[in-house]
Amino acid sequence: MKDIINKNRQRIRQIIKKFTGTQNEDLEQEVYIKTFLHLDKYKEQNKFSKWISTIAANICRDYLKSSYFRHQNNSVNDEYTLDSIKSAQNPEKEYTSKERQKIILKEINALPKKMKEVIILYEFEDYSYEKISEKLKIPQGTVKSRINNARKILKEKLHFLLTED
Repeated sequence: MKDIINKNRQRIRQIIKKFTGTQNEDLEQEVYIKTFLHLDKYKEQNKFSKWISTIAANICRDYLKSSYFRHQNNSVNDEYTLDSIKSAQNPEKEYTSKERQKIILKEINALPKKMKEVIILYEFEDYSYEKISEKLKIPQGTVKSRINNARKILKEKLHFLLTED
């Protein structure tokens, strides 16, 4: 198991950071636990790194849907905010960046399920149109259309972020 963790640690941390906007050791631990518990379900024909990445992405999705995340996201934790501001080189910029990430993730999470699914696979997991098409068993044209529609919705909802810079 140590070998699996060492080989995949960086990738798992990147996936968690892309989804949640922060490093989350609890989620990282959950990925390794779930991987260990389901090693018997791994099929040798696929790349192990893709398999464990999918586990990480699914855990992040579940976390973002959880009531715990919603509660944490809605309540302001003054100690965390103060600590992050104190430790930042440019606290205003870091705070703004984290707030932007939260807003973007919230809007992605609010997308219709089919659009959210393809935009996450494409933008966060770096799947190609072809791979998304295979994974979801839908035509590539449908994948492109859903990504395009999701981007339009996000652009409309997040247009104010473009004018803040």
